[in-house]
Amino acid sequence: MNLIKNPQLLDHLAGAYALGSLRGGARRRFEALAREQAPVRAAALVWQTRFAGMNELQTLSAPSPAVWTRIDNLLQGEKEAAVLRAQRRAGLPTADASGLLGEWLRSLLLWRGAAAVGVFATVMAVATALNVHLEKGAEIQALQAQLLATPQIQYVAVLADGQAAASVLVTFDTNSQKLTLQRVGAYQEAGDKSLQLWALPPSGGPRSLGVLGQDKLLRLTAGESDLRAVPALAISLEPKGGVPSAGGPTGPVLFSGALIQKML
Repeated sequence: MNLIKNPQLLDHLAGAYALGSLRGGARRRFEALAREQAPVRAAALVWQTRFAGMNELQTLSAPSPAVWTRIDNLLQGEKEAAVLRAQRRAGLPTADASGLLGEWLRSLLLWRGAAAVGVFATVMAVATALNVHLEKGAEIQALQAQLLATPQIQYVAVLADGQAAASVLVTFDTNSQKLTLQRVGAYQEAGDKSLQLWALPPSGGPRSLGVLGQDKLLRLTAGESDLRAVPALAISLEPKGGVPSAGGPTGPVLFSGALIQKML
């Protein structure tokens, strides 16, 4: 199966693999393809990064105080009922007039107290619900801000050398309008040379997307229009500081690879 030619299916399988819903033989086949094809590994890595960030959005929730009040009232009522039943079985004097009157008064006070506790519990429940509503509103706003700050990876490319060894991982974030390049190979250019990133559109000449520094991880500013409908990227070895875009690469092309657009 050539997933690289079907980016929508690749994105779906990579998301299911990172989530853990891809199982059995399908999961083993996906892992085998990932070992053989760098773009498949890159798609799985992007989804794993997304799901890892979602773990931080979960919040703890404590029971309402009114819940504990109701549980305590039920337990106390059961205890008092059990005591009365034990007294009747033991034949203790509880049926005389004064006893009945006292028991009636105690019951009246008990039920009034229970009613008061119920009203208090209801008020507490309403207040708690209102407080939770306000907290949820603030939480939703915080989550919205966090989601806006979360990178939205829309393009991925794994640039490999002539022996198909992955050398540079390229991603594009539409939120920040940044290209992120991570060196994953051992290549290091000489001090008087620079690596230059090129977009290879289906028509026309190559367009320069920027000159790379010697850091393992770097970012270049780019617009989505610079990558839209571009099927591949390449990196060439140029004189220090790079060359003008109009003339195209002047040195050898060291790394190249397909540019995959995310569908989700």
